[in-house]
Amino acid sequence: MKEIKTEQRCILFAMLILALYLSPLFILQENAHIRVHDNLDSNIAWYRVLARSGEMFGGVQGVIPQIINGMLSRNAFGTEFSIIVWLHYFFPTMIAYGLSQALTRFVAFFGMYLLLKKHLLPGEKWVIINIMASLAFALTPFWPSGMLSTLGMPLALWAFLNIRNGEGSIKDYVVLTLLPFYASIVLGFFFFLSAMGIFWLTDVIRKKRWNFPFLLSIIYMTFVFLLVEYRLVYSFLFKEEPNSRDEYFHAELPLWRVIRLTFKNYVFGHTHVMTVHTFVILPATLIAMYLVISKKLWKQEKIFVFLFGLNFILSLWYAFWFYEGWLPLTKKFHFMDTFNFARYHFLRPLVIYASFALALKIISLQGFSWSRIAKGLAIMQIILLCGFNDEIIYRDKPTVKEFYAEDLFQEIKEYVALPQEDYRVASIGIHPAIAQYNGFYTLDTYNNFYPLSYKHQFRKIIEKELEKNKTIKKYFDKWGGRCYIFTAQLGKKYMIKKDSKRHLKNLELNTNVFKEMGGRYIFSALPIDNAEQNQLSLERVFESKNSAWKIYLYKTF
Repeated sequence: MKEIKTEQRCILFAMLILALYLSPLFILQENAHIRVHDNLDSNIAWYRVLARSGEMFGGVQGVIPQIINGMLSRNAFGTEFSIIVWLHYFFPTMIAYGLSQALTRFVAFFGMYLLLKKHLLPGEKWVIINIMASLAFALTPFWPSGMLSTLGMPLALWAFLNIRNGEGSIKDYVVLTLLPFYASIVLGFFFFLSAMGIFWLTDVIRKKRWNFPFLLSIIYMTFVFLLVEYRLVYSFLFKEEPNSRDEYFHAELPLWRVIRLTFKNYVFGHTHVMTVHTFVILPATLIAMYLVISKKLWKQEKIFVFLFGLNFILSLWYAFWFYEGWLPLTKKFHFMDTFNFARYHFLRPLVIYASFALALKIISLQGFSWSRIAKGLAIMQIILLCGFNDEIIYRDKPTVKEFYAEDLFQEIKEYVALPQEDYRVASIGIHPAIAQYNGFYTLDTYNNFYPLSYKHQFRKIIEKELEKNKTIKKYFDKWGGRCYIFTAQLGKKYMIKKDSKRHLKNLELNTNVFKEMGGRYIFSALPIDNAEQNQLSLERVFESKNSAWKIYLYKTF
């Protein structure tokens, strides 16, 4: 009874920490600071555009009229069966964002705790370590629109292991059924499910039995994902025209850079699956591995040893996916360029934090003082992760309110005084997602799945600028996900704040093509010194105390 009360108190304390961690999102709301990259500059604006498009349930042939002249497929915005889409449909942006963060982190905590308690560290002795490791996992700065794509893996693994061990029940199948509605198959679960398939096959070879319930559970979850992600499946199977991903080339790194990238990823991680493991978890796992080697604990700690090795292999695989030696194969099998198989490293958050819990156990077993060190390491990791709260690490970035600058763009809309669907705009020095969020119809976009013909047409607008800057030329031509009006002077800078004193000089845009595509206005974050040579006239300068940007409104003539 005493142990149960201790467990309950510790879980309640962990819930309090999570609530405090999330509180800035709900207290500050639009005045909060959150991630810009692959978040404010894209996904959050996409949810708003989709909600207003009338295409929530649009057919597989449907398009989003507001973006790139209606050439952006409805399928590019994902499935309507994703809960995050409906959060942004029913709630204001920051309420939806906060609810999504809360749902993801609480599920992450309980998923990891169930996995550790049942399958990796059973027993009352390890309750506190299990809770602390689970809390640390739930505090990781995951990619927001990934939802439970990585942080839901421990819960899925818990369910699969229950079924594998012959202890499956309805609750396990409920988990396998619901997770696909708040996760993405391409942003995590394709790699997780294929890993489960390898796990099942290994069991078959080792144990000489088929374990059909385990196999069928993997097939079942895959089937649910394919139903939920039917738009993705359709786009993959019934590709009607080349898209921007057909010019994505990944195999270009020489061997020495691959080796460097392996260790960089192993030590520091990746922006889309940030684990913040460098300063506490990595030393803890290395200490535990030293103890395993020195005390010959290979058999007792075989799961830890396996996870330790797997962690490095995942970094190695990630880096080698970009090795130039793949080039002959990518030319022969084009899907190797269009599908990012490097994302097996998305398994690393699960592997790293499960390893951390096991490492803390190994360290604790070395004696009383070692047990205190283990708990201290767990507390240090939790404190470190609290320091990675969005409000802290993005404090120098614009707030959500400043980023989307709704007051400023409403003023521009009223100044233009035309229905927004009657003209097209593009941006220089700021993300086009800002204009899209505010209802403007844009020729520029950030999306990695749009017609290749449109990319080539848009390129003519910026052709001369690309020729002057090799970095943006390579960035656009070999990827092109950011279909922006790049300039040689600014390069890959598209967050030019209103306090900038710079001017755009010697700009060379093909505004004839811009006009042919319906372009009438350019929202520039900087004054264009040679606007006239580009057939542009400055209409007015817009500025607001609630905006991070000063907008120079140029009109074609």
